[in-house]
Amino acid sequence: MDFKLLIDGKECAGRDDNWQEVLNPATGEVIGRVAHATQEDLDRALEAAALGFTQWSAVSNWERGSILKRGAELMRERVDDLARMLTLEMGKPLREAKAEVNRSADFIEWAGEQARRITDIAMQGRELGHRITIETHPAGVVAAFTPWNFPMAQAAKKFAGALGAGCSIICKAPEETPASVLGMAHALLDAGVPPAAIAVVYGVPADISSYLIPAPAVAKVTFTGSIPVGKLLAAQAGRAMKPVTMELGGHAPVIICKDTDPERLADYLVKGKYANAGQICMSPTRFFVEEEVYEPFVDRFIKKAAELRVGPGTDETTEMGPLLSERRLEAISDLVTDATKRGATLRLGGQRIGNKGSFYAPTVLTDIPPDARVLHEEPFGPIAAIQKFSDEEKMLTLANGLEFGLSSYVFTNDSERQRRLAQALKYGVVGVNDLPAHMPEIPLGGWKESGFGTEGGQSILEPFQKTRFVSYRG
Repeated sequence: MDFKLLIDGKECAGRDDNWQEVLNPATGEVIGRVAHATQEDLDRALEAAALGFTQWSAVSNWERGSILKRGAELMRERVDDLARMLTLEMGKPLREAKAEVNRSADFIEWAGEQARRITDIAMQGRELGHRITIETHPAGVVAAFTPWNFPMAQAAKKFAGALGAGCSIICKAPEETPASVLGMAHALLDAGVPPAAIAVVYGVPADISSYLIPAPAVAKVTFTGSIPVGKLLAAQAGRAMKPVTMELGGHAPVIICKDTDPERLADYLVKGKYANAGQICMSPTRFFVEEEVYEPFVDRFIKKAAELRVGPGTDETTEMGPLLSERRLEAISDLVTDATKRGATLRLGGQRIGNKGSFYAPTVLTDIPPDARVLHEEPFGPIAAIQKFSDEEKMLTLANGLEFGLSSYVFTNDSERQRRLAQALKYGVVGVNDLPAHMPEIPLGGWKESGFGTEGGQSILEPFQKTRFVSYRG
């Protein structure tokens, strides 16, 4: 299949006819090719988006909400086809892909509902006859950059907020997983979003970002991805004085206290750790287990992880699919090799599965030395790094000691300890006896170097809005 650029409602190849292969990570086979945009293509997208902003922002808030809610309905109606393409290009099991499509629709619907609640605020000034109105306006054209691990859901957050606010959007979607964003975009266009208000482009990421971000037509930049890339894009936006929203990487600590049921908890955490083959920015990665329950927890965790059925996402019995690519497989393998060379104990996995596709075994490391890379770099794969602790203060120093600040988790039945540990963790998300997913009604944002700004929640539209006050006298 050919995955083309989507500009002004029409799919087209890039002007220089440059294409990139799209691979099925479960087989390594080519399933299609994706078009690369040139600067001329990006100029056409920018010109269309400027027109689309004028058209879409002129639609009433109520009608805009109706269109987005209809878009969400179409996505749900098409869930089987959309999920199958998502699985073929990304690898995750079909049930996870269907859940992603439905959650993406939820974000679009939520933003449609919030669009109907956009209001101006009128207030009386300090003197009689003096009135002040605080107005809310859409920011303008949005340049969005989205990742491959949740290709539809991560894009949906940005489409939802931007379109709900009345902005147009140009999305630089991932070349590895191009079909998902296109499928969502077509559902929105079919629902009634003006063709010029949505563009989806692909190409060399650095070339596209360096051209779109400083473009005069672009008013807002939003990005989800790694910390290093986020810093580069934020710097580009800063030079052009463009506001940004950044949801960046994570390396989530998981604190398991001695008053928990270690075996029951291991069963629960294995499912969370190896969901999406660990390719989740909120994935639990650094496990801190109190020594009283350390051995039973580790033993049970290894047993349940070893039982996971690894295979193609299209197989209904599969519980964990492949990594996205050969490059991801090599990156994970390098982390494991580094850890074991430094003295870590490999308790499970640590190797590729088969010679077809990019399957990597669920992996468990213990006795990890503090200088091992896996404790400092986001693994983004099926590695659980498990450490023992007895001193809570020292453990918290390690848990908070990285630049990451996206998500963290605490498991204890002691209410006072729940409160104390939750308050001590320097993260934008703290799950207490829970591994929460990001739902549209909840604002998500990272602390420290894991980004700034939020996506979702009651304020889902705010990152894509600007305000002004108008003062009336007489």
